Amino acid sequence: MFGKLREKLSGWFRKGKEEPEKQKKSNKVVVKREEREVEKKVKKIKEEKAEEEEKEKVSEEKGARPPASKREKEIKEEKVIEKGVEEDLKEKADAILEEVPVEFKTGTQKYEPDVEAIQKRAEELGEETEEEVEEKAVEEKKSFFGFLARKLTTSELKEEDFDSVFDEIEMTLLENNVALGVVDKIKESLKGDLVGKKFSKKEVEGKILGALKNAIDGVLIEGGGLIEKIKRKESKEPFVILFFGINGSGKTTSIAKLAWKLKKEGIEPVLAAGDTFRAASIEQLETHATKIGVEIVKGDYGKDPASVAFDAIAFARKHKKKVVLIDTAGRMYTKQNLMKEMEKIVKVSKPDLKIFVGESITGNDAVEQARTFNETVGIDGIILSKADVDEKAGTILSVSYVTGKPIFYLGVGQKYVDLEEFSKKNVFEGLGLE
Repeated sequence: MFGKLREKLSGWFRKGKEEPEKQKKSNKVVVKREEREVEKKVKKIKEEKAEEEEKEKVSEEKGARPPASKREKEIKEEKVIEKGVEEDLKEKADAILEEVPVEFKTGTQKYEPDVEAIQKRAEELGEETEEEVEEKAVEEKKSFFGFLARKLTTSELKEEDFDSVFDEIEMTLLENNVALGVVDKIKESLKGDLVGKKFSKKEVEGKILGALKNAIDGVLIEGGGLIEKIKRKESKEPFVILFFGINGSGKTTSIAKLAWKLKKEGIEPVLAAGDTFRAASIEQLETHATKIGVEIVKGDYGKDPASVAFDAIAFARKHKKKVVLIDTAGRMYTKQNLMKEMEKIVKVSKPDLKIFVGESITGNDAVEQARTFNETVGIDGIILSKADVDEKAGTILSVSYVTGKPIFYLGVGQKYVDLEEFSKKNVFEGLGLE
């Protein structure tokens, strides 16, 4: 969970030195190219001069040496050309080197190695292991925060500085399926926490990490203790939870996991096989009920799912069962007739909670599904399945903010025990922000 996004964020923090390095390399390449161009010009002049001298030699041998005045004129012209080329080289080199950081300007003096100093340094380094050298190299790498610190011209972070470095985190979030609205919210929160605030350059990393954590905290909503809510219900009526989502989202498995968790807490649930459409759906839920050791109410395939929900609630009331968990057929959120059918189930069962179950790995699709179900029947909370294989984590960061509803649980495996209560703290730890 969070693997790719955490890796991206870490990479973002480490990228500080890349741009300056690229600039240094670019400047060096340009200087080298100019040197080669000048070398070619000088070589050409020398070749032409040698050719002229050869011609003169031949002419002398033939007794046809040109007048001295003409020869002097040619020599002067050659010197002017050679001088012009040298001046042109100097101007270009100076202009290029103006862009090179001071530490890379070596001047025109001949390099004379300090043999004694080199020998002394070699002796000092003699005892270092390869691991120690590698460790030092890692420590010397400039981080993103170091890059930002260098960009700060004063102790106050300006808006242009912030905008220039936020592009990277924005792209990282979008690539990891974080909804655009959430990215904008995070940017707004970061800007509010950082821009115009005064802090030392040494505080850059801590300030940004704190601001990023605060921004993500603002888009996540915890469901709190669902089981505690069930226990606190004072009415003698059973606590009814209705589950819905699209086909294959993990509804039935999530219901079984929650039933197992409730039984471990001493609460006997009743399962309602309200999916009367999908082949083998009733048998699947019945198998779970048998394994867990809880009651199930079912009907025939094709039966009105609202009537199955009604019968399950009546059974729970009669046998003093505390909770009813209602399964429903998976339905595409784009099919309005199926969504209308869901409205009927809601009207008949009058659930205490309506929970949307979506696959974490489907990214923005899950966010859109949750949004549509919320607009159609109104949801009270969310369970995200397959969170253990979701390396991007964009759904987790987006679905609460988009719907305004809490995440109750994350499915993190195939076993009954693999239903993890959603926690902001776990998200921060997963992203390396805790």
